[in-house]
Amino acid sequence: MSTAKTTIILFSGELDKAIAAFIIANGAAAYDHEVTIFFTFWGLNILRKDELMRTHKGMLEKAFGWIMPRGPKKLALSKMNFVGLGPQMIKHVMKKHNALSLPELIELAQEQGIKLVACTMTMDLLGLQQEELIDSVEYAGVAAYLGDASQGQVNLFI
Repeated sequence: MSTAKTTIILFSGELDKAIAAFIIANGAAAYDHEVTIFFTFWGLNILRKDELMRTHKGMLEKAFGWIMPRGPKKLALSKMNFVGLGPQMIKHVMKKHNALSLPELIELAQEQGIKLVACTMTMDLLGLQQEELIDSVEYAGVAAYLGDASQGQVNLFI
């Protein structure tokens, strides 16, 4: 009997969408699905390390690095961001209800063996380097994602 597979393309770099993606991914893993999250474009910011990493980049790549949020703690909301107050409100409500934070959801995903895949083409376009991303990330192109998705029972684009 083959294992059920779930794939998620995480295109968004918004806090609420990232939380939803990781809740779904962790739930699928808890149901014994083999789960892949493919991070592309703004979704790659979720995988960025919080601390500034010294890298050798051109001016345009440096500009992208300065503009984009660094890691899951710096993401904005898709609606009601309120100049950064919205994410703080959501985090407060989540803590009040004992819900896992995005960093905790990411850690749980890693513990459950969820495959976190960074899109190498988008990394090149945005000037992101492997040293800037969290550990245990895999690197691949769209063909690898399509290979996983072609076997998936659940395929989501967030």
